[in-house]
Amino acid sequence: MAEKKEEKKEYKQPNFFVRIWRETVGELRKVSWPTLQEARRLTIIVIITMIGTGFVLGLLDFLFSLLIHKLIVG
Repeated sequence: MAEKKEEKKEYKQPNFFVRIWRETVGELRKVSWPTLQEARRLTIIVIITMIGTGFVLGLLDFLFSLLIHKLIVG
């Protein structure tokens, strides 16, 4: 009986950062990474979307500025 108690080792939880690192590596192994061609295509889509959104927001800003200027100046 005494031998069994001595053989039992208490389970010690790993350091917080070690646990986070292991979980992160485990999750990254599950990721389905895009091919180079897919990454390029998606990057182009994002850039075009950003340019379009910037243009629309710039146009709205310009129109609202004109409207406010008309209301203030007359």
